[in-house]
Amino acid sequence: MTLADFIAPEAVLPSLSAENKKELLAVLSGRAAELCGLQERDIFDVLLQRERLGSTGLGQGVAIPHGKIPGLNRIVGLFARLADPIDFDAIDSEPVSIVVLLLVPEGAGADHLKALARTSRLLRDRQSVHQLKSSGDAAALYAVLTQDETASHAA
Repeated sequence: MTLADFIAPEAVLPSLSAENKKELLAVLSGRAAELCGLQERDIFDVLLQRERLGSTGLGQGVAIPHGKIPGLNRIVGLFARLADPIDFDAIDSEPVSIVVLLLVPEGAGADHLKALARTSRLLRDRQSVHQLKSSGDAAALYAVLTQDETASHAA
């Protein structure tokens, strides 16, 4: 599984503005609703509920908010680079500037774990994160997100 399997080019947001985590989740929920045809509020509620269990801020400026969405028939991902980093209650207390949102069908099972694993592998790679933080537009960001996995993790 690659990120291209669940993140479409139109799901890349190169300079998203949000004042805080709740606002960020609301903005991402709205964009996700446009992409998958489900209700923004339903998506937001699932994401907020997941964050209450523990922050999805992984550290080093990265977060992967995620949740299982009733009525969703495929994995949907969004990538956002924030215009200004925000507090996300990350495990290292550092502000977040790179966010990958993952929405999965309720019965996704192993595919949910594969999508999370693939996303976290990319976002643990310092070179990839540097490229994501410094790439210019949505097309350049999408190229980094979808580059061949073996090439991006050869080091």
